[in-house]
Parts: sequence; C-alpha cells; structure tokens
Amino acid sequence: MLPTPTKFTLVAGSAEGPTRLNAFDNALLRAGIGNLNLVRVSSILPPGAQEVPTLAVPPGTLLPCAYGTITSEVAGEWIAAAVAVGIGDRDRYGVIMEFSGRCGRAEAEAAVREMAEAAFAERGLKLERVLVQATEHQVRSIGCALAAVALWY
Repeated sequence: MLPTPTKFTLVAGSAEGPTRLNAFDNALLRAGIGNLNLVRVSSILPPGAQEVPTLAVPPGTLLPCAYGTITSEVAGEWIAAAVAVGIGDRDRYGVIMEFSGRCGRAEAEAAVREMAEAAFAERGLKLERVLVQATEHQVRSIGCALAAVALWY
C-alpha cells in the first residue's frame, strides 16, 4: 500500500502547442506540474490533509493527481478546466471534483462547486467549505486547459 498523502495543492494552467500532446505538456508546465510524473487518481481527499499553496516536490516525483483537462483545435473556441475540493469535518475525508468543457472559467467553477456539494449531500456529510481552482483558454491553433489537485507528502 502507498502512503496516504498529507498535503494537497490546487493548480491550473492553459497553453498552446504545436500538437495536442505539446499543448497538454505546456498546460502542465503553466500549472507547475509539468516536470512530474502524474499518477491519476479518483476523487477522495484524505482525512486531515492540509492545503499547501505551493507544491514542493523534486522533478520526476510520482505525484498522485485528480485532474480535468480539455484540448481543442478549434480556433477561437473557449475551453476551461476546473477542480473543486469539498472539505467538511477535519477527521473525515473530503471530495475532489474535476470538470472540463467548451465554456468559460465562470461556468467551469460553478460546475465543480455544484458537483462537490452534490457529492457531500450523497454521502450525508456536512460541507464546511469548497476550494476551487480554474482556468480558461481561447484557442489560437491547438490549446489545452488543465486543472488539478495534487496530493503529496
């Protein structure tokens, strides 16, 4: 079993690139997680995890992340990605929700906030607060928007 993360950081970034993969990589770089090995995880925040505003791990680290991403090749199109962390009682777990779509930042933020509220309601947990991080991007050639919650030690 892997150790349970004790910290989390919300990040987001958007960028262009000459290919879809380069646009994704550039968005990762803008978000501050481009030099890490992401391990995509589902959406539970460990009990007692502390929010840390700046990620501090060395390049090449295996980094558990819940993330939403979208890439588009439609010039002029607006794309957005957002994540939300629902936090309740400190001794319980929280939830992470991800969203990406062909919309603006405000719509993405509203969507993940609503998803976090619904996830807490379904679990019968009291929601204390919701943290949201989002980005939007107007595509020039090939663009990508990405938002993530990094879980680390």
